[in-house]
Amino acid sequence: MYVPDDTITAVATPPGPGGIGIVRISGPDAATIARAILLRTPPLEPRLATVTLVVSGGESQPIDRVLATYFPAPKSYTGEDVVEISAHGSPVLLRRIVELAVSAGARLAEPGEFTLRAFVNGRIDLVQAEAVHDLINAVTPLQARAAFDQLEGTITTQISEIESALFDLVVRLEASIDFSEEGYHFVDADEAGTSIRQLIKRTEQLLVDAQRGRLIREGGQVVVLGKPNVGKSTLFNLLLGSPRAIVTEVAGTTRDLLAETLDLNGIPITLVDTAGIRSTGDAIESEGVRRAKAALKVARMAIVVLDRSRPLEKEDAELMADTATLPRLLVINKTDLPAAWTEIDGNGGAALNTALPVSLLKDSRDAVTRVSATITKRLLAGEELRDPPAITNLRHIELLEQAQGALLLAADAADAKAPEEFLLSDLVDAQRALGAVTGQRTPDDVLNRIFSEFCIGK
Repeated sequence: MYVPDDTITAVATPPGPGGIGIVRISGPDAATIARAILLRTPPLEPRLATVTLVVSGGESQPIDRVLATYFPAPKSYTGEDVVEISAHGSPVLLRRIVELAVSAGARLAEPGEFTLRAFVNGRIDLVQAEAVHDLINAVTPLQARAAFDQLEGTITTQISEIESALFDLVVRLEASIDFSEEGYHFVDADEAGTSIRQLIKRTEQLLVDAQRGRLIREGGQVVVLGKPNVGKSTLFNLLLGSPRAIVTEVAGTTRDLLAETLDLNGIPITLVDTAGIRSTGDAIESEGVRRAKAALKVARMAIVVLDRSRPLEKEDAELMADTATLPRLLVINKTDLPAAWTEIDGNGGAALNTALPVSLLKDSRDAVTRVSATITKRLLAGEELRDPPAITNLRHIELLEQAQGALLLAADAADAKAPEEFLLSDLVDAQRALGAVTGQRTPDDVLNRIFSEFCIGK
């Protein structure tokens, strides 16, 4: 287990120039090291921002006027003594302050080591530590809100309540086993079965929103497909709100994949425009078609654009067949022109009756509103975007599923009036999985993997 016993330092603000940059020093010698690099005789007062100068080593040459704040343990971010130096945001200057701190006895922090120390010192649990990473990397307001709720302890509270009830049941079962020869039974099979089913219901409530949570946290790739000149690139540009893709009347203008990220009603979407799907002798365009089909294989959703002013062809039918198993939106474009077919008599059959008819050219605002809303609905499998979901992290989902699986086995054992030892074994497995969510029973290799994803300085 990682045991923090030295003092670390790093720049705690993002790389690049800015108005302000912060150098953080954390560990038992933080105050001593800060005093060595600051032009200040009396010690820093706790939690009082102090204007002072950073000086360069033995030369005592001031290099910047800064604001230094001392946070004594345990009331700091890491739970250790912490000094934060707010300097002017020049990368060269901040790097120099870090070098001075290292020369005075600190060590350069590893990625995520400040947050790891906060976890080890009991300031936060593992769910909250992961929420720090998610909050830093949030690209939509809904992502940020979900991460902040987790940082505030929403998941921890719910899991702790389940763990507490499970712990009580385990203790009573263990007592029944320990005192079985004396004839004591602190819980019977029917009562145990009822308690276990209540726990299963609570884990189900956490998992039911997991798909929506993962989508909000991780986003998804949405691929726009169709024949040449059906309006793919026009729809791509309208959703982005900028002319990212070239749009002309010449068929085959788009020959490669164009990908852009956008916030679609709180969901981070990677929108991909593709080459028009058709048979062609042009080697470059053929490669574009191949890449379009390859992008479809990793897509979370497909948008198939059809042109109602031209007869449906085999390429349209093939695209509808290729996307039938994905969350999909069929967009029937150019409804302002005379129709060459209707939804009912089209080759797509029943699928076309659920398509979205639009005119991207004549009524673009209405088209974008309707397409955006439908994409969101299809990605969420018909659910509405309500409050941020409690569960967003795949690791949490997998562990909750493990806990639920163990509880289901325990419920079956209780129904079969199995010996208490059988119930206890499954319940301990469930307890172990729940403890791994918050970090109570998490192996070191898992911790290393989680915190290696952080940036240095956090």
